[in-house]
Amino acid sequence: MAATLADVAALAGFSKSTVSRALARPEMVAPETIARIMVAADRLGFVPNRTARQLAHGRTGLAAFIVPTLENAFFAPIIGGAQARAAESDLHLTVAVQPLETTTEVGALERLAAQVDGLILAAPRGADDHVIAAGAVKPTVLIDREIEGMTSVVADTAAAVGTLVEGLARRGHSHIAYLGGPSGSWQDRGREAAARAAAGRCGATLTVLGPFPATFAAGAACAGDVLATGCTAVVPYATAIALGLMFALRGRGVNAPEDIVVSAEAMVVDALGAPGVPAIDVDGEGLGRAAFDLLAEAIRGGASPRRLRLPVSVYWSGS
Repeated sequence: MAATLADVAALAGFSKSTVSRALARPEMVAPETIARIMVAADRLGFVPNRTARQLAHGRTGLAAFIVPTLENAFFAPIIGGAQARAAESDLHLTVAVQPLETTTEVGALERLAAQVDGLILAAPRGADDHVIAAGAVKPTVLIDREIEGMTSVVADTAAAVGTLVEGLARRGHSHIAYLGGPSGSWQDRGREAAARAAAGRCGATLTVLGPFPATFAAGAACAGDVLATGCTAVVPYATAIALGLMFALRGRGVNAPEDIVVSAEAMVVDALGAPGVPAIDVDGEGLGRAAFDLLAEAIRGGASPRRLRLPVSVYWSGS
């Protein structure tokens, strides 16, 4: 039969309430009392529940995944991957929405951070100072962004966008449009720079439109501007923008991808079943798992800040 809290209390010579307090709130109990209780627990093979174990080490057993919005489907598989990894650990993961773009939002996040052991933070548009301030409260892992001195994991979509633009140019697209993401987005800056560099290497014309929010509505609204450029291929910042654009182009009698090639994520391109359409395939679940592993390491007092870049593949449907 497994040892109980009462067994530990009897062997250590304290009340059950004292033993419970020692495990849950060790700062409220004398060190010598804690020592006697831990010796008794070890002798009996007593294993407190997960919550008690965490609290006994001054932890809550909670981590928070902070996203700027729930409208961008990009975050869904990342959260799923992090939650799957959390289920295998002693940490429970909660999700909160916080853009982290104002000092008020920084204060709110700092209050939340005080209640958890660590943060996975997606803050694509927050100022560096805001992100650094939020990350200084508890162990923090940035996701899809890099800041000097902070642990981060990034899907290298910028490199993938460069590869995609080069591939379009090789297939005869001399004029390509890049549809930018939200204003101030860290990833958008990298993707646009990679698109410009790739177009320059290939001698293609690149027209940049935006910024746009990563939404279906934004993609639909920019169809007229896309047609006005005269481009034959489009690289959008986000899949939601691509879907909105495809929908609006069809409404104007323009077939995408037959008349204008619009890149999207692999799942969308496969559903279209059209050959020659490029797809960027981000392993969102892998990104979430990697972020959680880095956070767990940081909470345990692990290594100094690390930067991890995960490769992102590009493939062409029907090839």
